[in-house]
Amino acid sequence: MNNNFPRITLVFDRYSKASPTKKGTVEVRISYNKKQKYISTGIRLYSNQWKKGTVVNSPDELQLNQTLDTILRKVRQAIIDMMDENKLDIFAIPERIKQGSKYSYPFIKYCKERYSIKIHGKAKGSQRHYKTFIENFEKWGKIAHFKDITEANILAYDKHLEELGMKPVSRWGNYHKYLNLFIIDAINNGLVTRNPYKGINIDKGKNSNGIEKHLTTTEFQHLKEAQMSTESLTRVRDMFVFQTYTCLSYSDLAEFDIAKVHEVNGMQVYIGNRVKTDKPFTIPILTPAWNILMKYNGKLPIISNVKYNLYLKAVAQEAKIDKPISSHWARHTGATLLLNEGIPMQIVSKICGHSSIKITEQIYAKLLDETVVKAMAALEGDEK
Repeated sequence: MNNNFPRITLVFDRYSKASPTKKGTVEVRISYNKKQKYISTGIRLYSNQWKKGTVVNSPDELQLNQTLDTILRKVRQAIIDMMDENKLDIFAIPERIKQGSKYSYPFIKYCKERYSIKIHGKAKGSQRHYKTFIENFEKWGKIAHFKDITEANILAYDKHLEELGMKPVSRWGNYHKYLNLFIIDAINNGLVTRNPYKGINIDKGKNSNGIEKHLTTTEFQHLKEAQMSTESLTRVRDMFVFQTYTCLSYSDLAEFDIAKVHEVNGMQVYIGNRVKTDKPFTIPILTPAWNILMKYNGKLPIISNVKYNLYLKAVAQEAKIDKPISSHWARHTGATLLLNEGIPMQIVSKICGHSSIKITEQIYAKLLDETVVKAMAALEGDEK
């Protein structure tokens, strides 16, 4: 599809003749390549019956607005059909509407075409998020065409994501956010008139990266040593321990490649770039992490993030830890352990692969304050 989609707008009283006692005409204006085509809607209104593209103050306003939506939809579909045939002519649109649409252009096809443009120049992590959304959305399949983009269907999609076990923050951040972006594109292209997200309330959860989401040193030790009831849970626990000692995000964990481990000053060091930001990180592979890596012959037993987070809840239960741990807890726990050991913030930032030290400071400011107090208290004790 040509990305230079014609601009479609409703125009009332083009020649400024309407008044409270004299009606003016509502028209569809199609602008393309510095040319314009006006199409009459057959709707005439008084000057006080039109406001911001909508019929108001009329006993038939609901029906009239529905008629305008129908006309706009037919205009868009005619344009889509013509563009798909590579012979767009805005002056032939009225005749094409009379002929009727040959087919309804699939919304998922539009998303895929926009996806190929949106991922250009983005980091691998962002590209993966878009791809994951596209695959999930297409598999669900309940919003097939532009006419299916309704508030009810958006809520149905949210219910579908919830049934997959996703928390609000994940549903919004990994799926709704991208659907909303594609809908905004469709609105800008004149394919959709209203954004249904503005009429509903989707729970976005608390997208907090706060330091509260970490295990204490004692809790982490319990988790490391706890006997798991199944081999599957043992593998998941090992993954969490490895992730903690390396401060890797799930995306970077899934991309872990032992070929990127090099010996530096007698120590195994993993050097790579974060999937999310493409920023470099340098991680010394501590002995507990190296032992886990060797246990699985250098190939970590990766499973999907959804299953990983689900099984981690069971791991926490078997370790008698009453916290809703997830893959991101491992990253926070690792950074917490490092800071508690007095590792400088700059080094923790480098290990985490944050885009700047300010990100590290924002996330771990509270812990840093506690660490400073702890260190000063210890110093005061030594002086007595």
